[in-house]
Amino acid sequence: MDLQELKISLLDMEKRLDDIKDNVLRIESKKIRLDEIDKKLSKEEVWSDLELSQKLSKEKTIIEKTLISFEEVSNKLSDSIVLLELSVEENDDSSIEDILKEANGVMASIEEFEFSRMFSNKMDPSSAYVEIQSGSGGTEAQDWAEMLLRMYTKWSENKGFSNEIVEISHGDIAGIKSASLYVNGDHAYGWLRTETGIHRLVRKSPFDSGNRRHTSFASVFISPEIDDSIEIDINKADLRVDTYRASGAGGQHVNKTDSAIRLTHLPSGLVVECQDDRSQHKNKAKAMTLLSSKLKALEEEQQVQSIADERKILVGTGDRSEKIRTYNFPQGRITDHRIKLTQHNLDQVMDGDIKDISSALLTEHQLAQLADLETDGSQQ
Repeated sequence: MDLQELKISLLDMEKRLDDIKDNVLRIESKKIRLDEIDKKLSKEEVWSDLELSQKLSKEKTIIEKTLISFEEVSNKLSDSIVLLELSVEENDDSSIEDILKEANGVMASIEEFEFSRMFSNKMDPSSAYVEIQSGSGGTEAQDWAEMLLRMYTKWSENKGFSNEIVEISHGDIAGIKSASLYVNGDHAYGWLRTETGIHRLVRKSPFDSGNRRHTSFASVFISPEIDDSIEIDINKADLRVDTYRASGAGGQHVNKTDSAIRLTHLPSGLVVECQDDRSQHKNKAKAMTLLSSKLKALEEEQQVQSIADERKILVGTGDRSEKIRTYNFPQGRITDHRIKLTQHNLDQVMDGDIKDISSALLTEHQLAQLADLETDGSQQ
């Protein structure tokens, strides 16, 4: 690439970044909102309300992270353009390699900014709960469920998100029977929502002395964290509350009191558990938050289903009985059946690198939605 071609490329990036600033990230609106939050946080009565102050502080952190990220990319692009102009004036090709390296990094950031258009669901900006349930098959399935828990934990860490195990039920020999993982991060739900479904494992079992091939299943269900401003009406009469002793692998940290909480929402049949705190009160509060999230997700799922009954969406219906993905260990292959995507990077995926799969699914989903809009428009 010569200097002139590089100049055209950088100017195109500049144009795309301006579009991102105004129409994707809405930087000026975020700056205004940040000023509003700072003014609220400067008031003593806000800090006396712990829940409100935490909510505002969390929103402030997310906005600041976006503004800093955009400014860093914008500055890198400006520096590259200035350096290029100097190189053109002096007819110096020696700096092309350095400019090109910087430009490639800027381009990657621009593409990531632009990809945020894929998050069309109103709950996409939320943090998320990942619920994992082992299928039938005993130790094999329970070990597989734990492998999935590790995959999503690694994914959240790679994204710079924090995570917390809200509930976990250990297997009798190895693995886990079930677990709920809270992932705290901007658009965590948007990235993870396409993970809902049945995940299938094919491998030679480490628990089989004959080293035979086994197939195991585990279900994954993703729900968004519900913001306090979203009303979810839960009638106390519709709840059954059970207390029990927190389970664990044993030793001195096993709780000796009935601090663990199980909530059953009788109308829907939804059950949530929380045992990560020694306080029964705190566990109940966390369980109520998780139940609200699951009820909201269920409500949205029913609304989507009513629209999608007469047409098949490429990324699937979200039905938890649907097998969505196969992880074939002998062949190092992973296949997402909804969009017929096959990759041969199973080790990286199990270490949390699911970005390519998530991106492909979200893109396909967006295309399906656009096709639906065009169909609806042509029928009017």
